[in-house]
Amino acid sequence: MAQPLVKKDDDHDDEAEYSPFLGIEKGAILQEARVFNDPQLDPRRCSQVITKLLYLLNQGETFTKIEATEVFFSVTKLFQSRDLGLRRMVYLMIKELSPSADEVIIVTSSLMKDMNSKTDMYRANSIRVLCRIIDGTLLTQIERYLKQAIVDKNPVVASAALVSGIHLLQTNPEIVKRWSNEVQEAVQSRAALVQFHALALLHQIRQNDRLAVSKLVTSLTRGTVRSPLAQCLLIRYTSQVICESAGNTQTGDRPFYDYLESCLRHKAEMVILEAARAITELNGVTSRELTPAVTVLQLFLTSSKPVLRFAAIRTLNKVAMTHPMSVTNCNIDMEGLISDQNRSIATLAITTLLKTGNESSVDRLMKQITNFMSDIADEFKIVVVEAIRSLCLKFPLKYRALMNFLSNILREEGGFEYKKAIVDSIVILIRDIPDAKESGLLHLCEFIEDCEFTYLSTQILHFLSIEGPKTSDPCKYIRYIYNRVHLENATVRASAVTTLAKFGALVESLKPRIIVLLKRCLFDSDDEVRDRATLYLSTLGADDAVVETGEDANEFLFGSLDVPLVNLVTSLKNYVPSDEPFDISSVPREVKVQPLAEKKATSKKSTGLGAPPTGPTATVDTYERLLSSIPEFSSFGKLFKSSAPVELTEAETEYAVNVVKHIFYQHVVFQYNCTNTISEQLLENVTVIVDASEAEEFAEVVSKPLGSLPYDSPGQTFLAFEKPEGVPAVGKFSNVLRFLVKEVDPSTGESEDDGVEDEYQLEDLEVVAADYMQKVGVSNFRNAWENMNPDSEKVDEYGLGPRESLAEAVNAVINLLGMQPCEGTEVVPSNSRSHTCLLSGVFIGNVKVLVRLSFGINGQKDVAMKLAVRSDDESISDAIHEIVASG
Repeated sequence: MAQPLVKKDDDHDDEAEYSPFLGIEKGAILQEARVFNDPQLDPRRCSQVITKLLYLLNQGETFTKIEATEVFFSVTKLFQSRDLGLRRMVYLMIKELSPSADEVIIVTSSLMKDMNSKTDMYRANSIRVLCRIIDGTLLTQIERYLKQAIVDKNPVVASAALVSGIHLLQTNPEIVKRWSNEVQEAVQSRAALVQFHALALLHQIRQNDRLAVSKLVTSLTRGTVRSPLAQCLLIRYTSQVICESAGNTQTGDRPFYDYLESCLRHKAEMVILEAARAITELNGVTSRELTPAVTVLQLFLTSSKPVLRFAAIRTLNKVAMTHPMSVTNCNIDMEGLISDQNRSIATLAITTLLKTGNESSVDRLMKQITNFMSDIADEFKIVVVEAIRSLCLKFPLKYRALMNFLSNILREEGGFEYKKAIVDSIVILIRDIPDAKESGLLHLCEFIEDCEFTYLSTQILHFLSIEGPKTSDPCKYIRYIYNRVHLENATVRASAVTTLAKFGALVESLKPRIIVLLKRCLFDSDDEVRDRATLYLSTLGADDAVVETGEDANEFLFGSLDVPLVNLVTSLKNYVPSDEPFDISSVPREVKVQPLAEKKATSKKSTGLGAPPTGPTATVDTYERLLSSIPEFSSFGKLFKSSAPVELTEAETEYAVNVVKHIFYQHVVFQYNCTNTISEQLLENVTVIVDASEAEEFAEVVSKPLGSLPYDSPGQTFLAFEKPEGVPAVGKFSNVLRFLVKEVDPSTGESEDDGVEDEYQLEDLEVVAADYMQKVGVSNFRNAWENMNPDSEKVDEYGLGPRESLAEAVNAVINLLGMQPCEGTEVVPSNSRSHTCLLSGVFIGNVKVLVRLSFGINGQKDVAMKLAVRSDDESISDAIHEIVASG
C-alpha cells in the first residue's frame, strides 16, 4: 500500500529554528581569528570566522578597545589574499568595526589602491568603506577619485559613489555640494540604479532651495527619467512642489498635475501606483482629478499579484475617507476581494465597502462579513467594528442588522481591545439612535452574563444605571444586574450595588424590591460592597418606611463630581492634619494645566510666586492666601480665578516680568512678578504704570509698589482695577515698568545712596472673556446636559470663515471661551468634514455652563458652527453667544 505524503520527521519544526551560530562565544571566536595570521591563508575558513564576528557585532556584542584593535589589524592582513569572496567580507568587517582615526591610516592606503583597481567589485566596495570610516580631512584627498567614480561607466561603481555621497552629506555637506555637476550628469545615466541614486542625492543637495527643487522637477518631468525607481522619486518631489506652490488653488489648474496624470499610463506598475497615490493625497483634490487615479487603481484590484491588490485597496481605502462617492464605481471589484486569501487585503476591502456602500447593500455586506470575521486577527476585527459603527450612524434605519451583527461577534472569542471596541460601538449607537436603545441594552446585559473582563463589566453596569431607568420596562434589567452580585468579583459586585441603587432612586415602582436586594448585599464578604449597600439603603430611606426619593438623594447618586479629582486629592491631603470638618466647596474647581508661557518660564530665572523655580504651578489656594494677606485687597471677596503667568518681556532681557490676572466678582488684580537680572543694579520703588485707555470699563483703585528689587531676588508689585459686578469686561492695558536704579559695588554688595529714575517698556496685556470662565469638567456630559434647565438653552449658527482645518476652528473656539473639553471631543479625526465638541465650565458668579458645538467644513475650507448653550442662568447663555459673536 502506498504511503501518503507526510513530513519525514516529527522534529521538523525544531530543525527550522536551528541556527548555525547557536552557542558561539566571543572568546572562542577571537581565538579562531588567529587564523588571519597564518602564512598560508584559507579563504573559506577566514570567511567563516568573519561571518561569526559580524554575527556577534549585529547581536549587540561589544568588543573592548584592545579586542577591536587586535581584530582590526588581523583583518587588514587579509588584503594580501586575492579571493573575491574573502575581500568582500573584509570590507564588511572594516565597516562594522568603525576603526578610530589613528587606525584608519593603516588601512587607507590599501583601500585607495582598491579604489583604482581594475576589478570593479574592489572599486565599488572600497568606496563604500572609505566613505564610512574617514573624516573630512582625508575626504578632501580622495574627493577627485569620488567625482570620477560618480560618472564611471560601470553602474555598480557609480552607484557606490552616489550612495556614499548621500551618507557623507550628513557629515560633510560642503564637500558633497561641490559634486553637483557630476551628479547632474549621473542623472542622465541609462543605468536604472545610477539614475535613482543620482536623483536622490541631487534633491538632497538642493532641498533647502525651493526654487532649485522646482527647476529640477521642471527639467526632469519632460521625459528624461527612464528608471522606474527614479520616476517614483520624481513623482514624490513633484507632489512636494505642488503642495508648496503658490498657484495651488481649489479651482485653478495645478502645476505638474498633467505630469502626474501621464505617469498613470507608464509601463511600470510601481510608477502607476506612486502617481495614483500622489494624486489622491493632493490638498483639496477634486472628484475630476481623482477619476483617472481611481480608474487605474480599480484595474489593479483584479491583478494576480497580491502586492498590487494590497497597494490599490489601501489607497482606495484612504480616498474613501474623504471622497466616498469617487470610489463607489469600484464596489463590485472590492466585494470580490472579501474572500481574498490575504487577510490584510480582505480587511481593507471590507472597511472600504462599509464607507462607500449604500443602504441597500448593507444586508449583503453583513452576510459576507459574518463568514469573514472568524478568519482574521483581533487587530483587523477592531478596524471592521469601527467601520460598522460609522456605517450604522450613516444609515440609522439599518441599526437592527448592524446591532445584531455586533451582538453576535460580542459573544465570540476575542481579546480585551476587540471586546472593548464592540462595547464602545454599541454604546455609541444607543446614544445616537434612540430606537436602538432597548435592543442594545439587552445585548450588553447578555454579554456581562459571561464577561471575563472586569473593566468592561463595570463600564456596562454604569451605562445601564444611566440609560436603563429611562426605558419603557426598567425591571427587565434587574435580573442581569443582581446576578453580578452573586457571580462576580468584588469590583463588579460593588458596581452592581451602585447600579441597583440608581434604579431604585429613579423608578419609584421598583424601589421596594431594590431595597430588599440591597439588604441582601449587607452580608457580602467584601467591605466595599457592604459599605455601598449600607450607604444606598440609608439614602433611599429603607427603614421600613419607603419614602419618595428626594432631590438630594438623586443629586448624591447621579450628580457629577464638579471638582477635578486631582484637586480633590490635593485638598484631602492638606486636610488630614486638620480637626475642622472637610468642606468640599474649598476645593479649587479649575483644571490646572501648564500653559506655554509657564513652560518657557521654567527655563528662566524665577520671577516670583507666579513662576516658582521648581515644583507645580501655584494654585488658586496659594494666590488666595497671598492676596488676602494684603489689606488693600482683603475686601474684594472670594477669588474666582487666577490665570497662568503671561510673559511681558522677552527671554534673557535686563528685567524679567510676567503677570498673573486675579479675577474677583467686582475687581481684577494684576500681580506683576519681577526679577532683576543685572548684578550691578538695585531697583527701588518698583511699580508698573498702566494705561487703561483701551479698557473703558476698568477703573484703577489700588497700586501696591515693590520697595526693593535686588539682583536675582524675585518680587511682586500689584495693581487693582474695579469693573462692573459679574460682567465679563474686556480690554487692553499698556504697561511700563518704572523704578529707581542704584548702582551696586560688586566687591562689597553695597548700593549707592543716590539713584536715577528709569522706565522699561513691557508688552501689552489683555483681559479676555476666557478669564471669567473656570475650566470645570463633568464626568457625564449627556446626563449633566439633560439635568440642566432646557429653558436656558440658547442656539445660534455662526460662520467662522476659511480655516486651514476643522481642528484649527475647534481649538480657536475652545480658546475663545476658555472652557474644559469633555469626553475627548477636542480631538478632531483627520480628514473629518464635521465634528461635535462638548465643553463645560463655571462662569463668574459660580454659574455652571455647558456648551455643545457642531462644526462643518466645505470644499473651500469655510467653516460653519452651530452653538448650543445651557446654563444655570439664562442671561449667561446669552453672554456666551455674545462672546462668540464678537470674537
